[in-house]
Amino acid sequence: IGRIGFALEPLANRLAELLRERASLHADETPVQQLDPGKGKTQRAYLWAYRSNDLDGGPPLVVFDYQTSRSGKHVASFLAGWNGTLMVDDYSGYKALFAAGLKEQACWAHARRKFFELDHGTPNGHPVAAELLGRIARLYEIEAQARESTQADRKAVRVEHAMVELQQLHERLSQIRQKAAPGYGLAKACDYLLRRWESFARYAETGELPIDNNPVENAIRPIALGKKNWLFAGSERAGKRAAAIQSLLATAKLNEIEPTTWLKSTLEKLPTCLNSRIDELLPLKR
Repeated sequence: IGRIGFALEPLANRLAELLRERASLHADETPVQQLDPGKGKTQRAYLWAYRSNDLDGGPPLVVFDYQTSRSGKHVASFLAGWNGTLMVDDYSGYKALFAAGLKEQACWAHARRKFFELDHGTPNGHPVAAELLGRIARLYEIEAQARESTQADRKAVRVEHAMVELQQLHERLSQIRQKAAPGYGLAKACDYLLRRWESFARYAETGELPIDNNPVENAIRPIALGKKNWLFAGSERAGKRAAAIQSLLATAKLNEIEPTTWLKSTLEKLPTCLNSRIDELLPLKR
């Protein structure tokens, strides 16, 4: 497996180069365990995930970057020289990137989750949270109507319908926040939206930005489930090679390419493939 990971690293690096050519990306991270032989136990590392935006029209890509910490310096290093819109959660590790000029986009699924937890965590439900969930649901209904549209048509639908819903939602959130007790669930859920409102509303001004970060969370889910079986990476080097393998196989699945067939064929072709023709080996729709 180590030899396979080493052989595939040039392909994974090329995949990362192609990913950074996109104008907007999803990003997220998940903890993994790394063996610490000197102490006879494991230490925490992180697998950072970067996913292409399905609305930009190119073949879907996902790249995993294995690092030994959750420090924002890792995402800054991976995205060095990139200038676009990044869809992320509210983790502080991303903030330096936005201060340096990247455009921040916030995830409506995360915002919805806070009101959902408030509504379902309250006996007999929470009427205000339920109302706000209904307003967010209308934003998703508008997205569903425009899902198969061109970027131009999607933008027109969003400007005509979503922008109105967003304005009304912002007004309602502001009203609720004025009356909500500081520090409690409803106030915190409202603050989460109001504090980053520009980032939440940014998608509706365009036809190409996504509404939420679900694509990258879906890409991470197999890792979150799989690590219950493989438990830990044997070393930092092993983690990086595993990330290379996972990047290529996950991208193959996104492109509806059978991973095992692709892997066998690629390992046979790789030793004689010229660097100038490496793109031909990538698991992408042609």
